[in-house]
Amino acid sequence: MTAMHAMPPRTVAAALFAGLGFAVAAAPRAPATPGQPGAVSAKLSEWKVELSQHTVAAGPVTFTIANGGSIPHAFEVEGQGLEQETPVIQPGATATLTLTLKPGTYEVYCPVGEDSHKKLGMETHLQVEGATRSGSSGYSGSEMRASNMSEMGESPTSAAKVQAIRVTSGGPVIQILPGPFPFPDSAAPILKQFGDEKEGLESQVKNGPYSNNVTPISGSFAFTAWDKGAVRDSVDGVAEFATQDGARWKLVLDRVQTKDVPHHPRFGGVILGLYYHGNTGVHTPLVPTINSAVALWGVGHLYKNDALVTDNAMVHVMLLSRTRRDGDFALACWDCSKNKPEELQLQILPGPGEPKFDAPGGFLFVNWEKSGSKQPAN
Repeated sequence: MTAMHAMPPRTVAAALFAGLGFAVAAAPRAPATPGQPGAVSAKLSEWKVELSQHTVAAGPVTFTIANGGSIPHAFEVEGQGLEQETPVIQPGATATLTLTLKPGTYEVYCPVGEDSHKKLGMETHLQVEGATRSGSSGYSGSEMRASNMSEMGESPTSAAKVQAIRVTSGGPVIQILPGPFPFPDSAAPILKQFGDEKEGLESQVKNGPYSNNVTPISGSFAFTAWDKGAVRDSVDGVAEFATQDGARWKLVLDRVQTKDVPHHPRFGGVILGLYYHGNTGVHTPLVPTINSAVALWGVGHLYKNDALVTDNAMVHVMLLSRTRRDGDFALACWDCSKNKPEELQLQILPGPGEPKFDAPGGFLFVNWEKSGSKQPAN
């Protein structure tokens, strides 16, 4: 579901919540006759897989795949004892994959990032029929409904599934202040994937939020998040902390952001169990590669010294693999994905058009280093 802080010449808000998209247009084609080799076009982008048709006849099928996204993707077909994928396809490039398919249902998805792209919604299904090819070709109403569900992070078979997580902060609390990114050489090759946003990301390398400039503070944070599928996600939680200048802050988090977020998964929302950041091809490289128990993008009410600052604070939360070492809490690894997910990260930005916060860098960035999670009681 990335760029969390000031990226000149854009405002902070614009940098966090800019649009992603890929326009779809396809002319209807006549269906193939029985026995004729099948041909399916596929379009890959963030974060969806679109097929020109979702029903084909059994036998040889050639997939022509175009990467219309802004980062590398791949294409995999799995089912009925078969599992085949393309090499990684660079943005703007195409690939083909010819398979002989038996009757049945197949998963079609992007396997990049240890299936993180799949978890972000890049999956759909293909039905292979034994005798004749049924259903219309092109992008029919039912197929577009399936595609739209994939765009929102849902597949037709998983739309009704609801997952939840309860997260409670613990351990040392630190405020992360502006400073240079500790791994610029590692991030540099990956920054090339981000197009127009590269300039803003490069400015964060020099003086961004993911730095070793930290200070111990105090506070607590607990929340429950529900992954109900894209726009139905929800969250309920409260964070309270005192920053390095003695100010007391309180965040009441009660809404999930589901609008466009640049190179963030699923246009915001709640997502559980994701491998991303760093060199994974998902999200900004300016965070080490991690596994997250939960990541969410929300909107909340922010108070400073009991006075309301904004009802429209933009919030990013992760319970992620531990990235910082004990003692000085410097970033300890470029690939932290094998570490225990116990680092609770809270980033708060002003709402669109609102002034920067009265805090270093104009943002609030707080970590709890020994946090935990569990499945909440029904």
